Amino acid sequence: MKTKQYIFTLALTFLFALSGMSQTKLSASEQKEFKTKVQNTAKNTQTIVSDFTQTKHLSVMDNAISSEGKLVFKAPNLVKWEYVKPYKNSAIFKDDQLLVTNEGKKDKIDLSTNKIFKSLNTLIVNSIKGDMFDETQFDLAYFEISEGYLVKFIPKDKRMKKFMASFELKFSKSNAEVQEVKLIEPNEDYTLITFVNRKVNAAVSENAFIN
Repeated sequence: MKTKQYIFTLALTFLFALSGMSQTKLSASEQKEFKTKVQNTAKNTQTIVSDFTQTKHLSVMDNAISSEGKLVFKAPNLVKWEYVKPYKNSAIFKDDQLLVTNEGKKDKIDLSTNKIFKSLNTLIVNSIKGDMFDETQFDLAYFEISEGYLVKFIPKDKRMKKFMASFELKFSKSNAEVQEVKLIEPNEDYTLITFVNRKVNAAVSENAFIN
């Protein structure tokens, strides 16, 4: 059970953005223009290599929990999420499998037989690329902010709502890439991830996804 809880937490952590800023809701025509720009960026993205910083804010703690790591993505659906500070852990999504290394212990989840994990995998891949405006799965709200754009997602699936009340993606204004992701849990705790040193379409070897 401890391993499954860890995997859920790690998988959901892929998804988070910054709130509390000045927001102007986009009109229908502005939404269409923004989505087209994001989808074109996603279509032209074959690989992503990016460092990240993560802060987890818990209501029961005065200080946020901080960590650092590296994200590696290769189209169509290879993802490696590697924490390097303060602890070394990793998760690899590959061939309908989730390969986890947690404090030296390895575990494997078959995503093809687990609907919730399979949905998480799809969300992770699409959120990294920024191509996930599925109104059948989410209630969506689009805003312009000073730094770019913010999209708020509220899941419709009751099972997903048990783990995630909502999440937000912050996009850059210049190239419509995902800059920050924020996951808000049902108890209002949240995790914020900020991507830095992002490289798009750099050479990425298949060996990067070996556990």
